[in-house]
Amino acid sequence: MRLSILGCYSATPRTLNNTTSQVLEINNHMFLIDCGEGTQVQLRKHKIKFSRIKHIFISHLHGDHFFGLVGLISTFRLLTRETDLHIYGPKGIKEIITLQMKLADSWTNYNLIFHELTSNKSELVFEDDRVEVYTIPLNHRIYTNGFLFKEKEGERKLNVLAAERANINVAYFRKLKQGFDVINEDGVTIKNETVTKAGNKPKSYAFCSDTMYKEDIVPIIKNADVLYHESTFLDKHAHLAVKTKHSTAKEAARIAKQSNVGKLLLGHYSTRYDGLNAFKEEAQTVFANVELSEDGKVFEF
Repeated sequence: MRLSILGCYSATPRTLNNTTSQVLEINNHMFLIDCGEGTQVQLRKHKIKFSRIKHIFISHLHGDHFFGLVGLISTFRLLTRETDLHIYGPKGIKEIITLQMKLADSWTNYNLIFHELTSNKSELVFEDDRVEVYTIPLNHRIYTNGFLFKEKEGERKLNVLAAERANINVAYFRKLKQGFDVINEDGVTIKNETVTKAGNKPKSYAFCSDTMYKEDIVPIIKNADVLYHESTFLDKHAHLAVKTKHSTAKEAARIAKQSNVGKLLLGHYSTRYDGLNAFKEEAQTVFANVELSEDGKVFEF
C-alpha cells in the first residue's frame, strides 16, 4: 500500500502549499482522493500516470477539495483518454461538472460516470475481487464523507512440500490457495489448513476529510492500518475548530486511539502556523504513532 500526498493544506493553494489531494495505490488499484486546485500539476510533478486513475473520490464540495477536478477531466479529454472514469462524491457534483463542460462545449470522448452520495450512514460504494470502499459519514459545514479502503482476503500460501507429502495432485494446488479442501490421489479429503497458511494480512486505509470531532466513526474505521485525519488547528485554537467544524491535532489523536489504528497521519493544516512539528507533538500526547503529511511525501505501508 502506497500513499502519495499531493496536497495537505487547508483553504487556499500557496506558492509551496497545495490543498487536499492524494493518491492511494492498493492491490493494483490507483485511487485519487480529493482533487484540490493544482492537482494535475502535482500528478505530473510526481510522475503519476494519468491513465492509471480510473476512480476519483471527492469528500465534499468545498473548493479546496474539488476545484481541480474539472481541469483534470478536461486534460484527460485532450490526452484522448478512452477509459471510463468513475467519480464518487456528494449529490450535486454531476451538475457542477457537466454545466462547466456544457458551457465550454468540451464534452469528454470517454465515459464519465458519476456516483452521487446522499446517505448519512456508511455504505459500500465500490467493490471488485480485490478491494472494497466504504463511506465514512463526517460532520462538517456541508455534506461530507471520508472513505475507507480495504483489501479483501488474498490467496492462502501453499506449503508445497506438505501438499506433496499428502499426495495431492498438482492440478489442485490452485484450489488449495483459494481455501478449498481437496481430494488426494488416494481418495482422502485433505483439509486446507493442513497444507496452507493464511496469506498476507489485508491492509486498510481510512481517509477522514474535513470534520469536527466525531466518535461515531470509530466503529467504521476500527483497526485500520492507517488513518488520515484532518487536524486544521492546534489545541490553543480549539474554539475555531468548533466554530468552523474542523478538528485539532489532539482530537484526531483521540479518534486514532479509540479506533486502535496502526498509524495516524495528520493533515489539512491551517496556514496560520509557522511549522508543523507542534501538530505532531500535540497528537503524540494522546497517540504515539503519528506522522505528518507533507506535500510530495510518499508513505509505504
